[in-house]
Amino acid sequence: MVADDTAGSGDRSEGEKEMYLKEDGDMEMVVPASEGLSPREGPTEAAVGPRKWKWAVIFLCFFGFMSSIKPGEPFITPYLLSTEKNFTRQEVTNEITPVLTYSYMVVLVPAFLLTDLLRYKPVLIIQGISQVAIWILLLLGTTLLQMQFMEFFYGITMACRVAYSSYIFSMVSPALYQRVAGYSRTAVLMGVFTSSVLGQLFISVGRVSFYTLNAISIGFVSFSLMLSMFLPWPKRSLFFNRTQNQEQKEVAAKSEVAAMNPKEKPKSRWRDSVLPQMLLELRNVVRRPNLRLWSLWWIFNSTGYYLVLFYVHILWNKVYPATENKNIYNGGVEAASTLLSAITSCAAGFVTIRWNVWSELVIGVITALQAALLLLMGTTDNIWICYSAYVLFRGFYQCLVPIATFQIASSLNKELCALVFGINTFFGTILKSIINLIFSDKRGLGLDVHSQFLVYFVYFTILTVVYLVCAAVVIIRHYRNEAREGAGADKQATPTELSPVTADSEVAPLTNGNSAKA
Repeated sequence: MVADDTAGSGDRSEGEKEMYLKEDGDMEMVVPASEGLSPREGPTEAAVGPRKWKWAVIFLCFFGFMSSIKPGEPFITPYLLSTEKNFTRQEVTNEITPVLTYSYMVVLVPAFLLTDLLRYKPVLIIQGISQVAIWILLLLGTTLLQMQFMEFFYGITMACRVAYSSYIFSMVSPALYQRVAGYSRTAVLMGVFTSSVLGQLFISVGRVSFYTLNAISIGFVSFSLMLSMFLPWPKRSLFFNRTQNQEQKEVAAKSEVAAMNPKEKPKSRWRDSVLPQMLLELRNVVRRPNLRLWSLWWIFNSTGYYLVLFYVHILWNKVYPATENKNIYNGGVEAASTLLSAITSCAAGFVTIRWNVWSELVIGVITALQAALLLLMGTTDNIWICYSAYVLFRGFYQCLVPIATFQIASSLNKELCALVFGINTFFGTILKSIINLIFSDKRGLGLDVHSQFLVYFVYFTILTVVYLVCAAVVIIRHYRNEAREGAGADKQATPTELSPVTADSEVAPLTNGNSAKA
């Protein structure tokens, strides 16, 4: 089992866009700065009831903090393998844990659509109910089927996280997006860190049993469920519940187009709605090399990253099968990795290189380091080396998350951006499920955890080779073109923080006549 991994990317990037990102490849709402205050919407919304939205944001951040506190989460795997539950390592590895990936894949798309359709709050309540169900099953469940249902509810909880990340943008004007996103992000980060530290203190200092720790956890998740009932209900959302001003603007724009092209046949109402239009625009988005590269990184690297997170606690138990609770340090390691992830993702916001030239090389080098760490984790018999390798593995991944988020979001409007991240996450989940079915599930090869980590090492090695070959091609092509241009190369714009290619010529026209840039 993996701790709530929404915490590792507490970074902010400056530049053309303002954004909100989530750690580990999970989809978050990413908002361009160009979606700023419009003459009709922004000032009015910002001016009306400032105290009201401030208290709403404070309450939502408190909810995010409390919903992240589950002290027993880093110790779920040791609990299942302990004498209290008495499941075998093979059952946990090949029959219980794979259900999480399948559940997440099945629920992700409905959760994404329902979040927008139902305006966030009901999905957060569903998430709270699922968390309560997880801990009730952990406390009272005794059979293999009950533990599989526990993983099923865990998948629902993961899929519903998108509701929290996008909820806050429905409460304030666009000019405040970056600020309030920082607040909500910090709340979750502190919640996960506090949860891991509390869990470790209960185990190492308080000497409580796993059962007692899980009972404490169910108290926290029940409290967060109660808090979700009192969240304000937003009046607007991204796709299905748009503001009246937005709808009026769209109608006016369509009337203008119709007046300019009287012979053009009217499109169907379905094709005129927001979501189908965004799906049609994806054809032009995938043709852009920068977006394509980082979307593929999001899909393939997040797949390997999450598989490691899902199974690393089983690996720790095999490397060091502690006989006493006080000798298990899962909570401390998760706290350290969360802290390092936050630091590396924040530091990435200050990197100033030309990403259109060096992206493939940076990705290739970091992926190679991750592959080496996976080989170390899969072959060592020293638990402290295994702990350290895991902390570094997470830190390296989180270093690239804000860069990938910015590179993808920097030239898309917020609707299209949310859709791209959602599709990337969905494809990554499908790939995780396929790898799980082949290598982890007992219906496939049913490998033990050490063999699985060697498979992950091979997976990251293949990705490294592909990235480095692509990097060589891109760099050679760049310097050849620079040599041909000669003195003209000096006129190129200097790079900015996390900035992709900013030339207007790269903004591909969309099918509706607009550009991909907001």
